[in-house]
Amino acid sequence: MDPLTQGVLGAALPQSTRTNWIGVNKYHVALAGALGMLGGMAADLDVLIYSNTDPLFFLTYHRQFTHSLAFIPFGGFLVALIVQGLLRQRWHLPFWQTVLLCSLGYATHALLDASTSYGTMLLWPFVETRYSWSIISIIDPVVTLPLVLFVVTAAVRDAPRFARIGLAWALLYLGVGWFQHQGARAMAEHLASMRGHVPHRFEIKPSFGNILVWKSVYETEHKFFIDAYRVGISPKTYEGTSIPKLNLKHDFPWLLPDSQQARDIKRFDNFSDHFSAVDPSNPNRIIDVRYSFVPNEINALFSIELVPGAPLANHAQFQTHRKQARQKFGRLWQMVIE
Repeated sequence: MDPLTQGVLGAALPQSTRTNWIGVNKYHVALAGALGMLGGMAADLDVLIYSNTDPLFFLTYHRQFTHSLAFIPFGGFLVALIVQGLLRQRWHLPFWQTVLLCSLGYATHALLDASTSYGTMLLWPFVETRYSWSIISIIDPVVTLPLVLFVVTAAVRDAPRFARIGLAWALLYLGVGWFQHQGARAMAEHLASMRGHVPHRFEIKPSFGNILVWKSVYETEHKFFIDAYRVGISPKTYEGTSIPKLNLKHDFPWLLPDSQQARDIKRFDNFSDHFSAVDPSNPNRIIDVRYSFVPNEINALFSIELVPGAPLANHAQFQTHRKQARQKFGRLWQMVIE
């Protein structure tokens, strides 16, 4: 999720627990919220793990060990250590309470991220599976803005009940997202059946910023089929298109198996959960078909690009295509409101 949502959800949990902390005379809820917010955002500092020579290095570590459930006490401890180290003698809250409040905030981060479609290694280092429940978009103002209001009100009024209402709102919204996900999957299964397809698997995820319009990708023997569905009172199907699955021997006959570019393709394909295909607009570009701004289209949000004839040690180049996404906002919005 975006940093604001991570921060306010991280604030809401410690705000909801208790109010009278040792060494603090007033503003208990505000203090708990501030520490929880720091903890709630801290896991995303893994974006600082990158390599100047390896464009795909960050894919390995984003939402990895910092987002593991096993790392929560360590994450909370590190945030508390930094807080007390910076404030030193001005800080009067006992260290163990600082650790507890920061850890409560930190604990919300991975679970919220797992509710999106990107994938989070919740059980690292025991297993390296990326869990993604795909019940909420990475940015959704409908859940974030009310949560901000409840957290701020709890802090200003020193009243934890408002934070509890905020938590209840967030859990309710995630529950509605799960219900919508089930509805979208049922519609996708029906459309596949009408086409005479028996899909190997489905990927159902909310479109950007809402839980009304959903993207569906299902896999057959040779292709991916991409469609969108508006779920709710007036359901609607937006049939999309299809694209051949990645086939290295066919798509890149010139690629040397022992090259770095070949290894990068394997890394990217693993990250994309094998939803990889060649970009129809560029035969040297590989995309993750799960992500596009307009949900029934193929235009990807990121890709890797290969260079024929490059030296064996050269990496594939990672690219983002966000400018294209901004240009298509009107088409997505039309799906949401109609």
